[in-house]
Amino acid sequence: MNIEQRVQTFIHSHGLFTDDSALLVALSGGADSVALLRLLLRLGYRCHAVHCNFHLRGEESLRDEHFVTELCQALGVPCEVVHFDTTSYAAQHKLSIEMAARELRYREFERIRHERSLDAIAVAHHQDDAVETLLLNLIRGAGINGLTGMKVRNGHVVRPLLSLTRQEIIDYLDRLGQPYVTDSTNLTDEYARNKVRNSLLPLMEQINPAAKANIMQAAIHLSEAATIYNKVVDAVKRDFVTRRPDGLDIHIATLLSTDAPRAMLFEVLHPLGFNPSQIADIYRSLSGEAGRQFESPTHTALRDRTHLMVRAKEHAPLPSDVIYPLPAEGTLELPDGTLLRVSRFAPDSTWQVPRRNDVVCLDAACISQPLHLRHPQSGDRFRPFGMKGYKLLSDFYTDLKLPRTEKPRQWLLCHGDDIVWAVGHRSSEQYRLSSQATEIICIEKFGEL
Repeated sequence: MNIEQRVQTFIHSHGLFTDDSALLVALSGGADSVALLRLLLRLGYRCHAVHCNFHLRGEESLRDEHFVTELCQALGVPCEVVHFDTTSYAAQHKLSIEMAARELRYREFERIRHERSLDAIAVAHHQDDAVETLLLNLIRGAGINGLTGMKVRNGHVVRPLLSLTRQEIIDYLDRLGQPYVTDSTNLTDEYARNKVRNSLLPLMEQINPAAKANIMQAAIHLSEAATIYNKVVDAVKRDFVTRRPDGLDIHIATLLSTDAPRAMLFEVLHPLGFNPSQIADIYRSLSGEAGRQFESPTHTALRDRTHLMVRAKEHAPLPSDVIYPLPAEGTLELPDGTLLRVSRFAPDSTWQVPRRNDVVCLDAACISQPLHLRHPQSGDRFRPFGMKGYKLLSDFYTDLKLPRTEKPRQWLLCHGDDIVWAVGHRSSEQYRLSSQATEIICIEKFGEL
């Protein structure tokens, strides 16, 4: 089976899209994305390309843009080029350059997909990328959920090349006689991923030439195991975690009586910014005397007599102008440990809208731009579900008897300037779900710590 047949089989076996789908292809000009575009075109798919110029590499960034536009013109593929001031965005939102670029590009991808009525966003991650991601997460001390590898599909984002290695992609382009550009930063060890790619993986392959394939297989097994693991963790946490307005209390004796207390403690504390070394110290403190205190960037953990008391820092910065894009589908973890799960589906005749404050369901046809999360701003108003008029958000929170210190820490789901959902409390009447909706976006708040 040649590469094109393998990719087609991979697409069909995972149900990534149908033969008549129209695809947005993320095209950097590098070997991987160029191969993705050529493969999809040769397989008969309709493609619309997008190129992001992050303006991080001077003339090289302009070279890439020029290459992509000429390639798309030669192939007869519509192409949009978007420009970002990545450095300013990273500084403003206190992000690394890599994270800033990721946020910017995926937000733009979803905007174009929606505006052009495209079916999916195809990105060029391949087997090597998936292995690198798993190893990076392992090195950084991730739990089981960080070791499950890249998803074949994440909402509208699909990865048709995950069955191929980078070398297979290079060989394919060579056979086509297809040129591509090379990002010079990929040839250095400037970023952690490049150190894994250029140094660690070659060393592992010296030990075992099948290292990449074996790691990918392990990721598949871990992904399946994580599904079961997460259900058990969520159920067991209810026995020893008590939520408070400003944090949580962990009942030490109940935690220590669980089958895997160290793992349970990790799953509770890691989303709150405590690193693996700190969590190990905290775990040891549970068998010692009361009084020890630990700090993450956003929380403190005090070993009391019967409980580990975890509280949000009152002085932790809560910039109201920082936004967190909501993924089209999948899970978003916010800095305070709040987790939001996003799903999309076509409702059948038996489906009913959940009547709970921890979930909101929206008509996908009414969402014209990416949803995002932010903290409250002065003067925020919204129309609580069931009300005719608008209400100051601060008054809404007062009616709920929220402590003054908790109001700035609340999360708002927004669509442009509109508040769609005071997360965990009330959705907006303005976005009431119509019975005529043919596609539902469901956002559920869970695992808040």
